[in-house]
Parts: sequence; structure tokens; C-alpha cells
Amino acid sequence: MGESLWFASRAGGLLALVLLTGTFVLGLLTSGRHATVAWPRFTIALLHRNLSLLTVVFLAVHIVTAVVDGYVSIGWIDVVVPFVAGYQPFWLGLGAVAVDVLVALVVTSLLRARIRPEVWRAVHWLAYACWPVALVHGLGMGTDLWWVWVVDAVCLAAVLGALVWRARRTHPDTVARVGVR
Repeated sequence: MGESLWFASRAGGLLALVLLTGTFVLGLLTSGRHATVAWPRFTIALLHRNLSLLTVVFLAVHIVTAVVDGYVSIGWIDVVVPFVAGYQPFWLGLGAVAVDVLVALVVTSLLRARIRPEVWRAVHWLAYACWPVALVHGLGMGTDLWWVWVVDAVCLAAVLGALVWRARRTHPDTVARVGVR
């Protein structure tokens, strides 16, 4: 079982990052009220929600296999309490911060009908912190595989592109110039 847990942990973390990237990009599109005939807003919102759920599943695979794998000593407390791990405390601490933020996002989404919209929106602004922290966690933990760096770069490019698109769609000067309402 030795190496299989290591590979499962790394694959789970990488897949969680890719799915989190997709979730983040779709969240930006949804918040910008983007829709087309082929992709109505409710379709984008459902895809956003389902990608979020898949992100949580692969994050759970990443966490469980990292903790169960005995190669390095990572405890369950290290998963949720930032910067206390004995092994690479800073980089694992960033992972714990990302997990904590993601848990807050999931909990408030599940309780959305029971909490004030302002509370839900305020917590969801944390998504802007969750994604880069997760990316830096993965980069900081290190990898010797060139294609993982390519995947990380594609994730970064996708988010930067979506942020630029979103900013251009909502900036008053852009709206006035192109006539978008």
C-alpha cells in the first residue's frame, strides 16, 4: 500500500485544485450574471454547485490519504488548525487555512436559506482567499513532476482570465463604453 497512498494523496490534491479552479471561475461567471441561450444562469449555478461537491470529495481523498499514509507525520488536528504541524508547518498550515475557508463556504451554502444573504455573501467573499491559498499550499509542498507545474499554471491562467473578464464586465467605464447593462 506504501506508494499508492502517496499517489492518491497527490492526485486527490491536484484534482481538488483543478475542480476548485473550475468552481471559482464559474462562481465569477455566476456572480456576473453571465448567461447565454446555451448556458442559462441556472445551468451555470448547478454546474458550480456540483463542481463544489466534487471538490470536497477529492479534497477529502487528499486529506485522508495524507493523514493515513505514514510516510510523514500529519495528524488530524493539522488538517484544521493552521501552522501547528510538525512537518512543513507553513505549507501545511496554508492547506489548513484553505480547508477551514472551504468548510465555511460549504456550511454557509448548506444553510443559505436560513441565514441572511449578507452573511452568506460575506463568507463567500472568502473564496477569493481560498483559491490562491490552496494553490500556494500545493506549490509550497513541492513536486518533481513538470506537468503538475503546467496544471498549476493553467489553473492560474483560468482564474486570472476570469477575474479580468469579471472586472471588465462590472467596471463602470467598461459598461458605459461597450453599452453593457
